[in-house]
Amino acid sequence: MELITQSWNDYELIDAGGGRKLERWGNLITIRPEVQAYFHSGMPFSDWSDMAHWEFIEKKGKTGIWKQLIKDAPRNQTISYGRLKFHVELTKFKHLGLFPEQRINWDFINENVNSGHRFLNLFAYTGASSCAARNKGADTIHVDSVKPMISWAKKNMEQSRLLNIRWVHEDALKFLTREVKRGNKYDSIIMDPPAWGIGAKGERWRLEDHIDTLVSAAASVLSDDGFLILNTYSPKIDGATLKEIVTMYFPERNAIVGQLKMNTKTSKKLYFGELVRIEKKNKGD
Repeated sequence: MELITQSWNDYELIDAGGGRKLERWGNLITIRPEVQAYFHSGMPFSDWSDMAHWEFIEKKGKTGIWKQLIKDAPRNQTISYGRLKFHVELTKFKHLGLFPEQRINWDFINENVNSGHRFLNLFAYTGASSCAARNKGADTIHVDSVKPMISWAKKNMEQSRLLNIRWVHEDALKFLTREVKRGNKYDSIIMDPPAWGIGAKGERWRLEDHIDTLVSAAASVLSDDGFLILNTYSPKIDGATLKEIVTMYFPERNAIVGQLKMNTKTSKKLYFGELVRIEKKNKGD
């Protein structure tokens, strides 16, 4: 099953191919590496270079440098999504502080979150989903283990003219496990865990080692009429595995499991991982 997310006025996936993608963020155009762009691009790379301001050049590890392609190129932008505003800028990790493919989830939040909802955002990054939920009046809890990302999320909240998101600087899984013990419940949960990484104390994180615990704990704190969104981008966790896991922990819920994709302006289709959505209980339950 394919779940297609869309570009919008301030973000455009222009083209992809040859292990790279060409994107527009407001007035800023970038070229970034993309392992899923294993097909041929729609336009020649010479056209990409003529259009783009910056290209990310990978070094060993996960870092790299940005190569400037146009004189006086901007390094940051504030882009809008509805009334929300997000700060994006070049970082040494190739990201710009926003995952635009998540637009499909922001839309779902906008349609399904109401004032008074308890909304939990785990692995919350720079808080786009937190802002979307708070904009609908939800009691919003934002959890991330990286302090600079929380600071970035606060900036997005302030630029969006929002207030009172609750910030939790903590490991997301540890926080969720404690919420189970406390007996707390949430009306809506979104989780966007990394496929792998290194924790604050040097511990190694691999999503395949924790996915069962994450989903089990989320099932314990999700209210009967709540929803759960889970994004994964791990080559070791496919859609069939996710379907098996969510069926085990949410046997009475409607579960959607699909491949998240976005179309380029050149009619290519780029894969952004697996998306799980657990909705309300089946009718009659």
